[in-house]
Amino acid sequence: MRIATYSRISTDEEHQPYSLEAQAQRLAAYIQSQDGWRLVRHFIDQTSGATLERPGLQRALREAEAKRFDLLLVYRVDRLSRSVRGLAQLLEQLDQAGVLFRSASEPFDTSSSAGRMMVQMLGVFAEFERATIVERVIAGMERKAARGEWTGGSLPFGYRLDAERRHLEPDPTEAPLVREIFARYAERLEGSSALAGWLSERGYRTKNDKPFNPQAVLTILRNRAYLGEINYRRTSYPAPHQPLVDKELFERAQTILSERGENASLRRSNNSDYLLTGLLKCARCGKRYIGACAHGNGGRYPYYVCFSRQRYGKTTCDADSLPAAQLEHAVLDQLVSVLEQEPLVRQAIEQAFAELDAGRPKREAELKRVETELRNLHETLNRYFRAFEHKTMPEQLCGKRITELTEKLGQLEARREELSLDDESPQPLSDHDLAALQAHVRHVIDAGDPPQQKALLQALIYEIRVVSRAEIYPFFSLPAVRPPYGSVPPAGIEPAHAV
Repeated sequence: MRIATYSRISTDEEHQPYSLEAQAQRLAAYIQSQDGWRLVRHFIDQTSGATLERPGLQRALREAEAKRFDLLLVYRVDRLSRSVRGLAQLLEQLDQAGVLFRSASEPFDTSSSAGRMMVQMLGVFAEFERATIVERVIAGMERKAARGEWTGGSLPFGYRLDAERRHLEPDPTEAPLVREIFARYAERLEGSSALAGWLSERGYRTKNDKPFNPQAVLTILRNRAYLGEINYRRTSYPAPHQPLVDKELFERAQTILSERGENASLRRSNNSDYLLTGLLKCARCGKRYIGACAHGNGGRYPYYVCFSRQRYGKTTCDADSLPAAQLEHAVLDQLVSVLEQEPLVRQAIEQAFAELDAGRPKREAELKRVETELRNLHETLNRYFRAFEHKTMPEQLCGKRITELTEKLGQLEARREELSLDDESPQPLSDHDLAALQAHVRHVIDAGDPPQQKALLQALIYEIRVVSRAEIYPFFSLPAVRPPYGSVPPAGIEPAHAV
């Protein structure tokens, strides 16, 4: 049998648990232990497993389609992909090419349905760790916001960042303009389009060095940073930076925004009756399915159709259209069926936590490295500041470098928050929690209205991959933990049954 191997690391080999060389050695030893196996190809990548756009991986897929090897071997499943959806897509491509897949350190292969299911479950665990890290990032950003520190992203117009304290401070050239914008809007009743024209005609530019447009003006008018607050995830926290407008003027602007219908928070969300909007993905062209309907003597017939086919015709994509009611009922029924498989759900939760614990030493080691880099970076910045203050280095020489180092500082601080281990660890769902979830899902399916059912499906489904009308594969995302900070990261359980 002709064997191709695939090895991947995320960044530099120095901080990886399995270097490219170590993976290659173990894969070679594994191949030698198998009768009739012959190594014919070796592919490598040095990039994140969250994306499938990797040069080595794409070459492997092209050569698989060209029938240049019979089996693709990796050291661990997470070397191929750290995304459940990505893993499912890769397995499907290999299967269509007639190529088997196997992990050298995990005893599963895709030559049997059981092996294929277990490989997908391993992908779930890799994604679970990433979801837990994201939860920690959110918690860290919430703590920063509560301290009044800037949490990252585009700075509000009128402010600049104090690199040392990580707080906002007024920009002398922009701050007066913010007050003028609020005064013209709330007192002179000028509209956002008129204000954008007035600003652009006078040569003013946004933070991105673009001319002002109505949306940029509305963004300024809605931003509570101008009251001396930091907003994160729809919660405002008092901050030490100087307000640019008084509260009375700000609230008057919000009233006018609401009266004119320019307050986006008051607009209705998507009220489509199609429950699976945004979840159906065409396996042929990669576009999403959209809701449509036909009218006949019997009335209205809602269905889902691939966007490419709807927009450009059957010659672009000949994917099947799907009857909406039948598909929605089938997906709802299968969601209930998955929840009733309690041993499978509980096994996934237990194994996910085992994977999380196993990765803890690696995160601790990276945390130490990031903290060392932060100390060194602070020392470097201080040297630049001292040189500038003592006039031994002019601003035009050190200014650009300070900006670059400050951006890197923000990235490292975010990574430190991401890696920081808190005293309180995520707790798995109890039997009571799981029973409550099952009861809630059944109630919404049996008695809920379409908006409630739609919200349920949007929360509990990663994606529904449509190969044809006979092959429809839903990928469910069921909550597995009760974390200390509120929201629940998913640990997916992905049955691949035709609907």
